[in-house]
Parts: sequence; structure tokens; C-alpha cells
Amino acid sequence: MNLPNKLTVIRIVLVPFFLGAMVMKFPYHFLVAAVIFLVASATDFLDGRIARKTNQVTVFGKLCDPLADKMLTTAALLAFMELNICNIWIPMIILAREFLVTSMRLVASSQGIVIAASLPGKIKTVTQMVFSTAIIAALAFHTEPASGNEKFVICCNILLGITALFAVISGALYIKEGSKKIDITK
Repeated sequence: MNLPNKLTVIRIVLVPFFLGAMVMKFPYHFLVAAVIFLVASATDFLDGRIARKTNQVTVFGKLCDPLADKMLTTAALLAFMELNICNIWIPMIILAREFLVTSMRLVASSQGIVIAASLPGKIKTVTQMVFSTAIIAALAFHTEPASGNEKFVICCNILLGITALFAVISGALYIKEGSKKIDITK
């Protein structure tokens, strides 16, 4: 297994530790969660760059890297919902996009077609990781329960809502481009 694929696997392995740190109460648990999330996000940044730079792009990486991203970002959304700082419609929009894009990616793959990620899709992932990191860091330094702070909850929903907007835009573009390349009658 090459280094980029190892980084992808590390990200997948970190997901349950991140989620556990978010929802289990122990001293500095949000700080621990923030560090885990940052490390996992860094592996996302590095794996693709290393793979392309060293010509180590693999089918495993093409399929599992986006899956690892979805696992990490979905874990953050689930934790935010558990903490009552995220409106249920935001994860619903983002997850619907992810299911549609992943389904189209699987159909394309079965036909030997690779549909490259678009710039809006990359922006969606970056905003989701950056905004999630900011929210987790804010939780780490928050002294009161976050759900009791109405301004904080509104801020979280605005940031995550921006991500949901990019999810809709990038999903629509992905489906538009994908439908030109794949045969959905097969």
C-alpha cells in the first residue's frame, strides 16, 4: 500500500475516535476532537497531492479518498446535531448530495469512466472542513453548553448552511457533467 492510500486509511481510522471525542464527556474532549479532526483533514490535503506528485494515483485512492472525506465530515455533522448546534436540514441536504454523487460515481466507475471532482465540490469539502474545525475549536474554548448560546447556534448554522449551498451547487454540476458521460440505461 502506497503512502497516499495509507493516509486515506488513517483518516478512516480516525473517524470513530473523532466522533467519540466529540460526544463523550471528559476533560478537554473538544480540544482532543479538534486535534483529531485537524490531523484527519491534513491527511485529506496530503494524500491527493502526494499521489499526483509521485504518480501514485490508484483505483483504491480514487474510490476511498472521497469515502473517507464523507465519513469524517458526516461524523462532524452528526456530532453537531447531537450537541443541538446544527439544524437537521443541513446534514440532510449535504448527505443527499453525497448519496447522489457517490451513486453516480459508482455507475461511472462500472462503465470505466472517471468523473473528476469539480472546483465547487472541492470548495464544499474545504469549507466543510474549515468551518467544522472552527466550530469544534470554538466548542473547545466555550465555557457554557453550546446549545444554550443562541448566537453561537445561529453562527454554526450559517457556516454549515454555506457548506450546504456549495453541496447543492457542486452536486448539480456533478450530476450535469456526469449525465453527459455515463449511460444510465445500462
